[in-house]
Amino acid sequence: MLIDFNNMQEIEIEHLDGGEGEIPAKMFMNEYGKVIVSRIPPKCSIGLHSHKSSNDINFIVSGEGIAICDGKEEKLSAGVCHYCPYGHEHSIVNTGKEDLVLYTVVQNVVTE
Repeated sequence: MLIDFNNMQEIEIEHLDGGEGEIPAKMFMNEYGKVIVSRIPPKCSIGLHSHKSSNDINFIVSGEGIAICDGKEEKLSAGVCHYCPYGHEHSIVNTGKEDLVLYTVVQNVVTE
């Protein structure tokens, strides 16, 4: 299946998970999860949140920032992949001077 972000409408998400600022994003969703491309502007963030029903995979395309996963700080830059598994918590902060661009795959977890 092809997901064409070039033909998707961009939305603005304010204070995502309690974070700072507005984050432009394009998102594909179905019952299995989400695939998202987003741009976190300088000094903006995705707030601290826990993954109670999904795994979260974030591939950094450009920019600089940090992820704080279970209290541990990880440096983010182009080519790095940050993974927050089911049952853990994280936040992402743009610490650079340019947008932090990332592709995110949210994989829903079935717990039966």
